Amino acid sequence: MAMIAHELNLASNNAMSYVDGFVLVVPKKNVEAYRKMAKEGGKSWMKHGALGYFECMGDDLNPNMGGPTPMRFQKLTKAKPTETVWFSFIVYKSRKHRDQVNKKVMKEMDEYVSKHPEKMIMPFDLKRMAYGGFKPMVEFWKK
Repeated sequence: MAMIAHELNLASNNAMSYVDGFVLVVPKKNVEAYRKMAKEGGKSWMKHGALGYFECMGDDLNPNMGGPTPMRFQKLTKAKPTETVWFSFIVYKSRKHRDQVNKKVMKEMDEYVSKHPEKMIMPFDLKRMAYGGFKPMVEFWKK
C-alpha cells in the first residue's frame, strides 16, 4: 500500500483537515454510561458531516518506547486508580466545516436536553476535560 505524506506550507490557509481533540477522565464505574453517550454523540457528529469520530479509552498508558520517559496521561490528568483516561477526536474538512458541523450538533443537543433534561447527567467531570481545535501540520494516510 502506498503512503501519502502531506506537509502544510505554514503561510497557507489550505489545511487538509481539522481535528477537535479531547482528553478526559471517566470513573471506571461509568465507562458503559460514557460509551453509550459517546455512541449517540458520534451518530450526531457523523450525521451532521464529521469525517471521523473516535472515542479511545486508555489501554497501554505506560508504554516503553525506549529513550526518555514522557509524562504519563495518568499524571497529566491526575487520574486515580478508579478512573480511566480517554483520548477522543473528531475529524473535519476544515475549521470552517468544524464550526458548521458543531453548530448543527449543538442545536440538536440543545433540543434534546430541553425535552429530556434528566438524560443529561454526565458520566464524567466536565471540569477535568480538555478540549481544543487543531490544524494538522503533517498528515499521513494509507491510500
